[in-house]
Amino acid sequence: MEARFPRRVAIFATLAAVYFVAAKLGLKLAFVHASATPVWPPTGIALAAFLSIGYQVWPGIFLGAFLANLTTAGSVATSIGIGLGNTLEGLVGAYLVNRFANGCAAFDRARDIFLLAALAATLSTTVSATIGVTSLSLGGFAGWTDYGSVWLTWWLGDAVGDLVVAPGLVLWSARRRVRWTRNRILEAAVLFPCLSLAGLTIFGGLFPSEIKNQPLAFLCVPFFIWAAFRFGQREAATAILVLSGIAIWGTLHGFGPFVQRTPNESLLLLQAFIGVMAVMTLSLAAVVSERRSVEEQLRHLALSDSLTGLANHRQLMHVLDGEIKRSRRTQRPFAILFLDVDGLKKINDRHGHLVGSQALRRVAEALRASSRVVDTAARFGGDEFTLILPESGAAAARLVAGRISERLTLDGEMPEVSVSVGLAVYPRDGETVDALLGMADGTLYESKARGAARSSRGGEPEDTLFERLRGENGREWLQSRTTDIASKRDHRVSGTRPKKHRVSCSDQLAPRRAEEPGSASGGVRSQRHVLRRRKAGKEGSES
Repeated sequence: MEARFPRRVAIFATLAAVYFVAAKLGLKLAFVHASATPVWPPTGIALAAFLSIGYQVWPGIFLGAFLANLTTAGSVATSIGIGLGNTLEGLVGAYLVNRFANGCAAFDRARDIFLLAALAATLSTTVSATIGVTSLSLGGFAGWTDYGSVWLTWWLGDAVGDLVVAPGLVLWSARRRVRWTRNRILEAAVLFPCLSLAGLTIFGGLFPSEIKNQPLAFLCVPFFIWAAFRFGQREAATAILVLSGIAIWGTLHGFGPFVQRTPNESLLLLQAFIGVMAVMTLSLAAVVSERRSVEEQLRHLALSDSLTGLANHRQLMHVLDGEIKRSRRTQRPFAILFLDVDGLKKINDRHGHLVGSQALRRVAEALRASSRVVDTAARFGGDEFTLILPESGAAAARLVAGRISERLTLDGEMPEVSVSVGLAVYPRDGETVDALLGMADGTLYESKARGAARSSRGGEPEDTLFERLRGENGREWLQSRTTDIASKRDHRVSGTRPKKHRVSCSDQLAPRRAEEPGSASGGVRSQRHVLRRRKAGKEGSES
């Protein structure tokens, strides 16, 4: 508590100093009364402070407002009244924005911006204007006959301060870092000088004298639209601030379409125009930002699996195609891990499908935790997962597979989940997507076969699938498996299912015929056929 007190005092003092300086600058433009000006940035500063820091900074706001008015006109009593009005104005505005307009995130949606304009800029500013003008009138520093004009000037200055100053402060304090690309920096370097040139043309008297006061304010609209569409709310709010400063300077010097008989009337018209443009520009920027967010969500849903959050089948094929092209250019291999959850049907039958879905999410989390940023983990379909490892060989892929299995073993959740892993390396095991997936799928089922054999016979030495796939039988199996994978992918894209066929007696005898000399089906292919039927029979007996 003692350590926080000096920090709070520093915040109060800094805020009071900033408020005081901004108030003195605004009061230099007070024409109808010494304490009422149509340009009042402190209102925006107070609202931004209450939204970004919290309500506890009110002493700094009150102190700054009290000192500014005490050194301008009035007595101690009127200065206290004006200070209380300014402080309550900020507190009421911040409360209404937090309650109804999403607080600091009010500039992310057009609806919240309109609520901010209605509740903070329009409603809460009446508190300060009413208390302030009433205090001056009761103290004898303002005539009751001038109450209406002074009140209007006071209120409009506060309202535009909320609409012009507060958005820039809140948005820049929330996201201080500027993450622009080189092209975006060049575009900003073109936008803001062009906006300044347009402001000087409209309000700075760059046109010939005979047309210097023509209604040309619409020329600044395209630059606001540019900032809203190409950048965002923060840059749009900055553009409004820049043009507001140029417009105030030019109007006071007699240039621009809002010049009237008196400086106060001119500034009132200008501030009304700036306030309306601020609401429209910020709303447009919010709409563009919302659309970008929705497009990003749709893009993510189109390329990711809804259950696990990993890449889906479409994204997997896209990444694989890109990795093959890149590997051809760099002459560096990459590896594919094909994973299958062991006994998922058993988990679903015993514990329910919710637990089975959680098991799939556990596998997905293990894939994320065990892979690099450049790796791509995807859910191939059902209980099958794929992990693409760029610039990795077989040895590195086996290490990753070991980490995945170890993480699943040690995650401490029940029921226990294990995976069988298949491996393929480009270009050793194939040079096309279908060939690589076929090889990885084949090694996966070989891994399952070795696991089933070890559990039934108490363990046996492991042999590699690459040795088994040599010769005519292996090549024929690979060609068949490649066709199978391509068929699966076509059915996934089209949304149809391949036709099922019944297993006849001749099909059941196929493995025996495959082992005979001269068989065309291939030994490995028949072994995998037997393994699939054995697995289906085992799952049926467990259920």
